[in-house]
Amino acid sequence: MAPEMASSPIDSSSSPLVTILSKRTIVPDSPSAMPDLKLSVSDLPMLSCHYIQKGLFFPKPNIPMSSLVPLLVSSLSRALTIIPAFAGRFTTYPDGHIFISCNDAGVDFYHATAPRLSLVSLLPPSSDVPKPINNLFPMDRTISYQGHFHPLAAFQLTELGDGAIFIGCAVSHALVDGTSFWHFFNTWAELCRGGSPKLPDFRRNYFGNSKAVLRFASSAGPEVTFPVDAPVRERIFHFSADAVRLLKSKANRYQNSPKLSLIPGQEAEICGKQIHDLRTNTKGSEISSFQSLCALIWQAVTRARKWLPSNYMTTFRMAVNCRHRIEPRVSPMYFGNAIQSTPTRAKVDEVTSKDLRWVAGLLHASVLAHGDAAIRQVITDWEAAPKCFPLGNPDGTVINMGSSNRFPMYEGNDFGWGRPLAVRSGKANKFDGKMSAFPGREGDGSVDIEMCLAPETMAALLLDEEFMGFVSDY
Repeated sequence: MAPEMASSPIDSSSSPLVTILSKRTIVPDSPSAMPDLKLSVSDLPMLSCHYIQKGLFFPKPNIPMSSLVPLLVSSLSRALTIIPAFAGRFTTYPDGHIFISCNDAGVDFYHATAPRLSLVSLLPPSSDVPKPINNLFPMDRTISYQGHFHPLAAFQLTELGDGAIFIGCAVSHALVDGTSFWHFFNTWAELCRGGSPKLPDFRRNYFGNSKAVLRFASSAGPEVTFPVDAPVRERIFHFSADAVRLLKSKANRYQNSPKLSLIPGQEAEICGKQIHDLRTNTKGSEISSFQSLCALIWQAVTRARKWLPSNYMTTFRMAVNCRHRIEPRVSPMYFGNAIQSTPTRAKVDEVTSKDLRWVAGLLHASVLAHGDAAIRQVITDWEAAPKCFPLGNPDGTVINMGSSNRFPMYEGNDFGWGRPLAVRSGKANKFDGKMSAFPGREGDGSVDIEMCLAPETMAALLLDEEFMGFVSDY
């Protein structure tokens, strides 16, 4: 079955900065023989979440747009053949179980232009994320359950005024987690540049035999669990590899660490030796770089939430990939959601008054404890009372850290004219306290943290000298 190439003009009056030139339906280039895939106990809670919206900026391609669009469409069609679930729809069986029907219904592909936007205007250093970025994504605020009635995925290619391009993707969160999302993105890019991508594992062996049924009061499905119009400021904070190493050193050897300044190269040598010594002398007790960074963030954001009473409990939630944590392990290429959220709790005055090592140790202990037994207990509890994941921050004390600085956002996403320049996300699933971790473009261990915070909290955070001392321009 060839990809459908017919396109039609779309009314773009709702977004004057971005004009949709065409919309087309892309189907797999070969008919799918994939049977229906049952949503797992990790997929089902995501039905109330927005579609994941992530995308990449690229330099100006070295081929004309008249050739680029067919190339992207053709390679997308072949990617759908390899991962046909993306081209399917959700189907609820009479017994209430929900499946992915791999029926080749297709995905939406939009071609757009934004002559008034550029890399300079959309990627300003040390500034809030510009609002026009939200116009570069399709299926805005679509709830994942709507994959029963709409495409499970949509893609938008936008040409900017300076010739650079943005490829934005929106995918039902009940279809994929971040691991599977970026696997598809990598697959598409690999095919576009003539390579042979790795195949996903479609076996439903991550609690796929659960008999639990998630039911909804209305055939329209659930609503999101947080206020979508609450005001937030959004900003990307860049932490250099040297800053991350320094934080890790402080978290693991706080009492013995010298007072270090962030002079490029100097602290890398000192911290590298300390971390090597720690690895040599301890087993399983090392606090990771990311846990150390999260501890810094937890402390700083809690300080910035000046209205919080000292005896309030504050929570840091971290998304955890369970593929390698359960026994027997499932494949790293497992397709679907295989994640859980690990909460770490402490009183406000503890988070703000204790040292980095203490706070990082709490996070480390939570992640370390989230093994096979803990995962199975979460599943057992959910099966006893199935419900959608309560994404949000109802009392203003929570930080939700999603995505991962280990995802291959830059690595593997060269479509044939150069590596991505930056990763950004749309409006989906954003609220006060929502954060996402991205790898730094340098590929050297640097980390970008996308933060969404209440305006007054963001203003206070930017004045926090301890926190900002670890932040670099990007």
